[in-house]
Amino acid sequence: MNTIEEIGAPSRKRVLTIIIVTAFVFLLIRLYQLQLFYHVEFGKKSDENSVRTIIKEPVRGYMFDRNGRLVVDDGPAYSITVTPASFNSGTLPLFSSLVRMESPMIQERLDRGRIYSKFSPVRVKRDVDFKTLAAVEENLYQLPGVAYEIESKRIYPFQVRAPHLLGYCKEITDAQMLKAGSAYQQGDIIGSSGLEASYETFLRGEKGYEFISVNSKGQLVGALEGGLRDVPSKEGFDLNLSVDIGLQMLAESLMVNYRGALVALDPNDGGVLAMVSKPDFDPSLFSGVTSVEVWNQLNTDPDKPLFNRATMTRYPPGSTFKMLIAAAALQEGIIDEHYRITCTGAFRFGNKVFKDLHVHGSMNVVEAIQHSCNVFFYQLILKIGIDNLAKYGKRFGFGQPSGIDVGEETAGILPSTEYYNRVYGKGKWTQGYLVSLGVGQVVKKISPLQMARYAALLANGGTLLQPHAVNSILNKRTNRYDVIDHSEHSVGIDSSVMRLIREGMRRVVQEPGGTGGMARIPGIVSGGKTGTAENPHGADHAWYIGFAPFDHPKIAIAVMLENAGFGGTKAAPVAGKVMERYLFGDLPPKPNSRPHAIALNDSTHQSTISRKQ
Repeated sequence: MNTIEEIGAPSRKRVLTIIIVTAFVFLLIRLYQLQLFYHVEFGKKSDENSVRTIIKEPVRGYMFDRNGRLVVDDGPAYSITVTPASFNSGTLPLFSSLVRMESPMIQERLDRGRIYSKFSPVRVKRDVDFKTLAAVEENLYQLPGVAYEIESKRIYPFQVRAPHLLGYCKEITDAQMLKAGSAYQQGDIIGSSGLEASYETFLRGEKGYEFISVNSKGQLVGALEGGLRDVPSKEGFDLNLSVDIGLQMLAESLMVNYRGALVALDPNDGGVLAMVSKPDFDPSLFSGVTSVEVWNQLNTDPDKPLFNRATMTRYPPGSTFKMLIAAAALQEGIIDEHYRITCTGAFRFGNKVFKDLHVHGSMNVVEAIQHSCNVFFYQLILKIGIDNLAKYGKRFGFGQPSGIDVGEETAGILPSTEYYNRVYGKGKWTQGYLVSLGVGQVVKKISPLQMARYAALLANGGTLLQPHAVNSILNKRTNRYDVIDHSEHSVGIDSSVMRLIREGMRRVVQEPGGTGGMARIPGIVSGGKTGTAENPHGADHAWYIGFAPFDHPKIAIAVMLENAGFGGTKAAPVAGKVMERYLFGDLPPKPNSRPHAIALNDSTHQSTISRKQ
């Protein structure tokens, strides 16, 4: 009895009552919080459990050449996806064997996917072959959460590479995702180089979304609200290029046995007609899934095929720089067309002798360009001085990026007093350092793209153009072409000076004694300049820059061949064939797949986008 009385004692009842009331009050407060403050957050979580969002990837925009031929197309590809919330980890060994991936790699992708949302499908393997797709589909009943999606991948209809120009796409990295924001998620494809990267915002399109209802077991029930809330995907915009795909194909074939670069521009607007960097690689290697072996091979190849020699290399320009030196001297009034220097085959400055390949005799500036007389320019650079050279070099676009839209490029090195003081020390260099600059040696470091821009400037009479590969963009929302404007400005060289420089370039190709006769085009008068740049690490580099036709230029070109020897015998013939093909034309190359809609062929360019009906 005493024990029973103790259990029912008033003090114990009070304690029990307080505990029950406290718990009840706590539950009421918590319920109040959930209903009033957290109903939106938990409502979303409830929707995630009952609704699946299926992302519909857009078709990436196409690329067309200047003649309306489809250059970059899209084709179907299949990706295997897994929804982490529905996936049974016990089926991982079976799934791993079907898709031929290591289990840890699959698990890593799923774990990363859960960070964003465990209810959103994660791409585990993309661009699978039909055999793998069929095997997965046959076993879907054993693989909850596993599905497949139809996506698109890049296809190249013509037998042309142009990987450094067109670029390629690949799966987005974590670093890129942080920078890009909410527009992308794990597994998305993004433009990673070339035009694909530069115009990613236009090409990528907009994702669509399908909302699917699921039951408590995660099984699909059907479209939410009959699909009324679905958002269709929107195709990316198309790029209309300045490139001539037939010319690109020929240029690549001519460069196949060389290391170096070729850039051809339209001297009237700066449009890229062809751009080749060799050695290169097949961009289709990146259109689906790039294996680790292929990626490692490209990155460790000693020839550096991923490196864009057209825009990123820095070579001494050799004798191709002589027109700039002549223009500076003539414009500054240091010499005129009657000024002559006698070439004896060598020039002594101090205790050093600078040699020439020939004894040219008495030379004026036009003849010095024609015969590429080193002695003339050894002496002329001393009259001009380092600061005038830097001033005119900058005017002509050297020592600074060109602003081309294919992405990365080098500014190069343009020597100046400030540069020499920094490198050698103030007061520790002499005029003797300048002599070799007269023939484009020593520290001038210039890319083939900059040299092609230089050739275009000489072709059009003194206008520096911003090179570009895209003429216009087809806006599929407005069904209009947005024409891209690019900068251009005069370099301030008198027409009389340009006439003399151009006459020297004409004689280089067309007259006896000129060094560029192997660039001659049957029936067409052209102008050009050869260059042979000394290389301390091996054979000389071969240069040629030029333009054609002489009176009304339509193409300007720069060819640089690493360790190939003389520019007149190696680079000049390549340039001549490319210019001849562009001017005379040829049968259009045959595509590997279906033709596509013809794009606008517009030739108006500049750095902002303007509307065109």
